[in-house]
Amino acid sequence: MAPPEWTIVDFIHRGPWWRNHGIRVLNLLLIVPLLTASINGLDSSLVNGLQILPAWQDFFTHPDGKTLGLISAAQVIGSIAGLPFTPYCSDNLGRRPTLFIGALVMLAGVALQSSATGIGMFIGARGLIGFGLTFALNAAPLLITELAYPTQRGKLTSMYNASWYFGSILSAWTCFGAWNGAGTSPWSWRIPTLIQALGPVIQVFLIWLVPESPRFLVAKGRESKAASALARFHSMTADERDPLVVFEMAQIRHALKMEKEAAQSTSFSTLFATPGNRRRMCIIIALAIFSQWSGNGLVSYYINLVLEGVGISDAGTKAAINGGLQVWNLVAAMSGALLVDKLGRRTLFIISNVGMLIDFAAWTLTTALFNTLHEAAAAKTTIPFIFIFYFFYDIAYTPMLIAYTLEILPFNIRAKGFAVMNLVVSLTLAFNQFVNPWALDAIGWKYYLVYCGWLIIELVFIVVCIIETKGRTLEETAALFDGEQQPHALMQTGGEAATMSMGVPRGPGIWVQEEKSTITDIVEMHDATPRRVAGPSRYSAANGDSESASSRDWEAL
Repeated sequence: MAPPEWTIVDFIHRGPWWRNHGIRVLNLLLIVPLLTASINGLDSSLVNGLQILPAWQDFFTHPDGKTLGLISAAQVIGSIAGLPFTPYCSDNLGRRPTLFIGALVMLAGVALQSSATGIGMFIGARGLIGFGLTFALNAAPLLITELAYPTQRGKLTSMYNASWYFGSILSAWTCFGAWNGAGTSPWSWRIPTLIQALGPVIQVFLIWLVPESPRFLVAKGRESKAASALARFHSMTADERDPLVVFEMAQIRHALKMEKEAAQSTSFSTLFATPGNRRRMCIIIALAIFSQWSGNGLVSYYINLVLEGVGISDAGTKAAINGGLQVWNLVAAMSGALLVDKLGRRTLFIISNVGMLIDFAAWTLTTALFNTLHEAAAAKTTIPFIFIFYFFYDIAYTPMLIAYTLEILPFNIRAKGFAVMNLVVSLTLAFNQFVNPWALDAIGWKYYLVYCGWLIIELVFIVVCIIETKGRTLEETAALFDGEQQPHALMQTGGEAATMSMGVPRGPGIWVQEEKSTITDIVEMHDATPRRVAGPSRYSAANGDSESASSRDWEAL
């Protein structure tokens, strides 16, 4: 008889998350790192909105071509400059201090940008903001992913990148309001730049209320603090002997031990040292490229040029379309984030790529008709196609680019692999921001045909290479790429450790062992002498219900 296999489903809280005090408080605290994506959305979209404002155009003498490309790319260049330092900061100082450092640097950049007196000063400020932002972008999703309650992790990490659009909405409508209220005054562009300080200020003062990543704490030998954090936010009674807490600690320690045995020292070369890691990085790099080269970069950074390309030149109309598009993007992205555990990651990626390919082909056709035959109806039809395209893009690439990347990376290379993903995104962004305006000026609508061909390549890759990851812990998901033995060992270790803590009841729905063994005792014993125990009953922190274990029940939670 084969040993039973356990998954996290055997021990989690069953019921609405808002009825669990620990999860409720944790989700509220995680809003602080979640703000990072909104800050990124505001910073990245700002230049797009400023281009529409006559006062900004006049103040900086109507930049175009290479100058406009440099203004747009300055933040990305700053991000690339900071990328080599961010994983080491996250892995050595911790996720919270890294986020704090990033927020401080961004505040300095915002102060410089809002007081800019020339184009050089403005570009330099954009670069400084990008440098600080890359620290926050590395640390925030790691903290969310490694701290979130198991059933909330997929939604929260997906909502993280979807929150980008909160910032872009604020940027678009702030610029629209400034244009209406301040007209040609320089304050019509300085006020939107000052709004950028709001998110970093909140993070500077509130990040220390958020607990540190338990996986980081265990990796640094601070296991008691890790167990305390998990007990406080993952257990109904804040008991470190709660079976779920014991299960998570056992899996974290076992995964870190396996990773340490596989690589005594971790460097960027480790990312490509094994077949499993090479497969991970191939998928991560491809998704990073696809996230920027699917045609979305045309509208995200140069909506002014795209709308003028179909005959829309009024500043108010362009600002209103830009603002409405950001609201639409937010709704679509959040919808995708809420569906990741229902439909699964692979299904959403396939739906997204098929929809983008069909829609972008139609978008290309209407743009061509307007430019070649000057059909006014074609120009009007183009606008709905832009909205439809973003619906399909947003349901997968916005919520899952970061979530899927972090899920498939093991702890020892998670920060470095994530830094590589950010680097690839930054490089493809920089390429887009320099090439797109030149290409649109040079060949107009024919440039859209390049993206049509590229979307076909994307679809083939998604169908062939993306694997499903829903219903697993971070450790179990990461181990999928390293063969069947490691996922089985992780499930067995966590399950056996947890069931040993279920000897007698102590309070409603909480079961602990009679012998007060430490977590270290439990894990070390199982590492040394694997044993077979009776299959566990389904643990319920809410009411103690039991039923046969099945990972498929994850979807119902």
